[in-house]
Amino acid sequence: MKLLTLRDLNVEDTLRLSFVGTFEHQSALEHELEPFLQALEEYSREWMPNLVKGKRRRNYSRAAVWKALEESRDEYGSLIGLCRTTSPLVSLTVDLGLAHIPPELRIWLDVQPLSFFAEAERCRRFVEMVRVWVSRYPVPYAWAHSAADEQLTDSPNFGRDDKTTERDGYDKVYEVCWLNVFGPRLVETVGRERMLSTPAHRVEELPDGSVLLVTWPTAADFASEAARQAQARALVHLRPELDFDTVLHTLRERSATLAPVEPHFHPDVAPLLSRTLDGFAISERQRKIAELNVWQPPEPEEWLPADAALPSDLEDPQSVLAHYGYLSERLVALLHSEVPSVLQETPESLTDADVYFWSEDFPKTRLREAIDEHAVPAVGAYLGEVLVRHLGGRWIPREKLEESQVLVGQRIWLPFVRARRYLQSRQSLLEHSLTQLYRVAERHRHGPPSSRR
Repeated sequence: MKLLTLRDLNVEDTLRLSFVGTFEHQSALEHELEPFLQALEEYSREWMPNLVKGKRRRNYSRAAVWKALEESRDEYGSLIGLCRTTSPLVSLTVDLGLAHIPPELRIWLDVQPLSFFAEAERCRRFVEMVRVWVSRYPVPYAWAHSAADEQLTDSPNFGRDDKTTERDGYDKVYEVCWLNVFGPRLVETVGRERMLSTPAHRVEELPDGSVLLVTWPTAADFASEAARQAQARALVHLRPELDFDTVLHTLRERSATLAPVEPHFHPDVAPLLSRTLDGFAISERQRKIAELNVWQPPEPEEWLPADAALPSDLEDPQSVLAHYGYLSERLVALLHSEVPSVLQETPESLTDADVYFWSEDFPKTRLREAIDEHAVPAVGAYLGEVLVRHLGGRWIPREKLEESQVLVGQRIWLPFVRARRYLQSRQSLLEHSLTQLYRVAERHRHGPPSSRR
């Protein structure tokens, strides 16, 4: 069963709706929320949620919604989620702010992928649903747009500090999205006549004085030249002090930032780099792919020709080999909950460990003393064990850990030296990854004798 998680929302673009309306709490909650659910059921169709998440998961039904809201209710309100387990994926958060006067209905909706809304009729139904919601639950401002593009607008601050944003809210038209609902106060700030004469695909005055504005028939092609021009015309009309060419240039830059870039990562680290992308906002993803396409990790230096190997200087090498095994098991104990594959000691588990250390920013978030004393020996021993197990390597133990070697083919590798360089910083986790060293060692294990130059 697939559910849309926060990580999923940061992998592919979604159509995102932000909606904070108010309602009267004089009658039963079921009565107050019935128009919300009725419109959702009527207009969503292909993306209708099929699961309700409260304290437990239930198949969608009105009764399941009421039960979930009751179970999660506290002195401040109630928070539940409605999800869809098949494509298109849906995450709909319903947050009732019952402590507010008047009570608030806060809705955050993501439907993925955004490309699902390339069809005009599907987009029309989405707009109709929002129109019904707004007619029943008045809002100061609501919007629906590409989540990735919205990130590039610095919403909701729009260049303001947090204190100012909290105080003033959406007190003027900062941005025009694909779908916009301007509340009565905002309409009067702009001027009702000007608002209603906005050049756009759809402009409609609602019974409470709000104005619904849709810039373009479909949401999915928001970044097309025609859609951007329509967006710029609408914004400049509502903000006549702005320059059309300047606004359009900014929108075109945002489109270029979001334009798909095909990954062509260095093959030794491609499995690692492709997974680090999850650590960047969806709006930064394409730019980061372009940067990583040209990035070249430095060649590993933690090796010597086999004929330069230091012989073991230990009277009891077997006891030291057992100690390496113990150190490796310490890494397994550290990571097994978050990285279960470390139990297998495979090349893939090296990449999984790389991703974990990078996503955690391990060198920065842990004490340096603990890293040097515990993490470095554990990582080095684990790397060495994988070289031994999967490349036919052989430990050459030494009294000093950093002199300990693994012979693979015609090269000896220094896993503890690699581990120390690796755990210096977040960037060094990429530049000196475990994944890359293994790939290079694998490539050279049957090669001719190597010599350092």
